[in-house]
Amino acid sequence: MLNVKHNEPVEFTEEMLGKFAEIVARYPEGRQKSALLPILHEVQAKQGWLSVPAMDKVAEYLQLEPIEVYEVASFYTMFFRQPRGKYVLEICRTGPCCLVGAERIMKHIESKLDVREGEVTPDGQFSWRGVECLAACGYGPVLQIGPEYTFYENLTEEKIDKLINELRNKAEGRALTAES
Repeated sequence: MLNVKHNEPVEFTEEMLGKFAEIVARYPEGRQKSALLPILHEVQAKQGWLSVPAMDKVAEYLQLEPIEVYEVASFYTMFFRQPRGKYVLEICRTGPCCLVGAERIMKHIESKLDVREGEVTPDGQFSWRGVECLAACGYGPVLQIGPEYTFYENLTEEKIDKLINELRNKAEGRALTAES
């Protein structure tokens, strides 16, 4: 992943431009806007998030107005418009999950990681955010963790602590033992 700053100019590599051309070729002539979602996914995969300069460059490539790209990137929750951690903890914050403790879990994660919603831990490993329905109302509170989008149900503070410790160990290349 590239380490891109908020207002840093973005240039796409020849490899990326080739991939963009393949994507645009899937759609009828004059319908290049149809390629917007997959191209945004490609850009995010390379730089980790969608900076304004990157979205502007996508708009230029697809001959769109920048606002058309911003609207799409801000609508879909799978796009990040701020830097994010390697692991993004996404907690369902809709009514059913809140009734069984999602807000308590979010406060615990904020305290455990010592970052507010949308911020990134100093080591670059974690960020978290509340998201809309994860379609598991009977198993709340629930969260998913990207980039693989592994799903966790019936959360407690203890389960969160164990999960964060496992991810930290994974990031540091250590395997957990039965005593961990």
